[in-house]
Amino acid sequence: MIRKVCVVTGTRAEYGLLKGLMGRIKKDPDMTVQIIATCMHLSPEFGLTYQEIERGGFVIDKKVEILLSSDTPTGICKSMGLAMIGFGEAFLELKPDLLVLLGDRFETFCAAAAAAVSRIPIAHIHGGELTQGAMDDAFRHAITKMSHLHFTSAEEYKKRVIQLGENPEHVFNVGALGVENIRKLRLLTRPELEKDIAFTLNAPCILVTFHPVTLEKNTAREQFQELLDALDELPGLQIIFTKANADTDGRVINALIDEYVAKNEANAFAFISMGQVRYLSSMQYVDAVVGNSSSGIIEAPCFTVPTVNIGDRQKGRVCSASIINCEPARESVLKALQKALSPNFKNSLRGMVHPYEKENSAESIMDIIRKWDLSKTIKKEFFDLQCL
Repeated sequence: MIRKVCVVTGTRAEYGLLKGLMGRIKKDPDMTVQIIATCMHLSPEFGLTYQEIERGGFVIDKKVEILLSSDTPTGICKSMGLAMIGFGEAFLELKPDLLVLLGDRFETFCAAAAAAVSRIPIAHIHGGELTQGAMDDAFRHAITKMSHLHFTSAEEYKKRVIQLGENPEHVFNVGALGVENIRKLRLLTRPELEKDIAFTLNAPCILVTFHPVTLEKNTAREQFQELLDALDELPGLQIIFTKANADTDGRVINALIDEYVAKNEANAFAFISMGQVRYLSSMQYVDAVVGNSSSGIIEAPCFTVPTVNIGDRQKGRVCSASIINCEPARESVLKALQKALSPNFKNSLRGMVHPYEKENSAESIMDIIRKWDLSKTIKKEFFDLQCL
């Protein structure tokens, strides 16, 4: 019997991580992939990135519209209500045997909740991590408790999922899909990238991605302006901005990016969505990655590129030696940038160990979901650590 594996994706970054796994499921004779696109993928404001999924050779089985023209807490709550309704209807129609979810966003939480009510087993990727500055932190752990198979990106996270009461036999440290993607993707050469983005990359050049710290009230404008003020202290700096996600106050940051680029057209430009290949290709040629995105923690170290990690959004993640943590204040950001751009710091990173790297991450997940007896998965027991 063909196993129907449903994958939910709501953002450009998430799809980039899941693409390789989705392709493997699609090619497997014993499985079929079902794809639900939602949230930012369906929004013109965020680049209608569902088209990127279709260009990747996939058929989208259901589109679940949830985004409103609001990123206030009330607006996000209303979007979550729409998500619960939409996922419930989608699961009723598609009847998947297994749901694959990645990460911690609010729409991912809603998909997990709808699947739990629909008695659909869940395989969760990137559980056990900490992002203490974001409400996603609670969503991630809640998704863990609704999930049945767990694929973590580091050994520390595997232990944390078990600490949450999950059966150790259901928890697997497979490494980060983003790291594997970098090792296997054909990235653009510098000339190809420069032609593609119509911009010549001259040193020093940085890649900036900054999202709201959602557990802090009304700090997005102030914190991002502090970053922009620090950037102004470094004359001749080239800046590639990628815009914020559909989080509370994300539009505030995107408006500031537009204003800054308009005033600095010679050395700054912005993308709503670069796509996986262009984003990673840019990352390998810049001198530093700056902001508070998980890509600075997980993907950037693959290129031995320094990361300036600002504020608390990623606080709690396992970090490599290339990560420079700083406060969301101009002087702190400036000091971290100067360190990241210094030759001495870059030279010190040679031979560093990447904590998220393991071979064949996607294939490891495939081996498990292909063979797992789902009939014995849906009823969970709390695994007490005293049983160890």
